[in-house]
Amino acid sequence: QLQASGGGSVQAGGSLRLSCAASGGVFSSYTTAWFRQTPGKEREFVAAIWRSRTYYGDSVKGRFTISRANAENTFYLQMASLKPEDTAVYYCAAGANLILSSIRSPSRYNYWGQGTLVTVSS
Repeated sequence: QLQASGGGSVQAGGSLRLSCAASGGVFSSYTTAWFRQTPGKEREFVAAIWRSRTYYGDSVKGRFTISRANAENTFYLQMASLKPEDTAVYYCAAGANLILSSIRSPSRYNYWGQGTLVTVSS
């Protein structure tokens, strides 16, 4: 199971850090990722760690950083220079045996957190 936390309200240009704690298993070998979703839109890929390498969506590249603490079974999304268009519900996810070409597809992930709301005001 995954438990996401750290969402909240922030002004444009500000920062937030999201956390995702995993329980019930060891996720060190899993692909771990963050997605986000706004009403009426599909879930959007934000970032992932695949085989110790990081990957980002184009809209967050250079502003967001994904990291993982395997010993704590926790992974993070550090968000900086936030924009109003970053407003969304953010979901953490983990998946086993993903190939690189599939890491941006929500359907490939086995486990999901409950979502945490990030609101960025202008």
